[in-house]
Amino acid sequence: MAAMDIDEIMAILPHRFPFLLVDRIIECDDEKRAVGIKNVTASEWYFEGHFPQTPVMPGVLQLEAMAQTGGILLIKAAGLDHAGIPFFMSIDKAKFRKVVKPGDQLRIECEILKMRRNSAKFHARNYVGETLVSEAELMCMFAGEGKP
Repeated sequence: MAAMDIDEIMAILPHRFPFLLVDRIIECDDEKRAVGIKNVTASEWYFEGHFPQTPVMPGVLQLEAMAQTGGILLIKAAGLDHAGIPFFMSIDKAKFRKVVKPGDQLRIECEILKMRRNSAKFHARNYVGETLVSEAELMCMFAGEGKP
């Protein structure tokens, strides 16, 4: 059960502020499953317009947090230290069940359903506490060689 801090995540993913949406990995078996954390703070850039009186984390950013956690898992499962740029290929069965607000801590759980050489299909779930807030099946691939 390998954990990763933000510096280790940034050494693998090319994303940077304000679009890096995983603060740490608390569990990664390097083969099938990873669990990430996103601390949703009141100062997030998107709350200024989504929505000023009732701030809610956009669903598309919840999906992106899932994809970034899945990208880390894909890179680790492929036995790489880095993998160029991870790209979305598909999003299926997305469901948004509860709102995510400032002060929430998003726990992102990703499990590989199917893996190929440079792509994988994941089932991902976001939780706040024990409450399932969103889930989807995602497919992503990595392109390029070189360190991000």
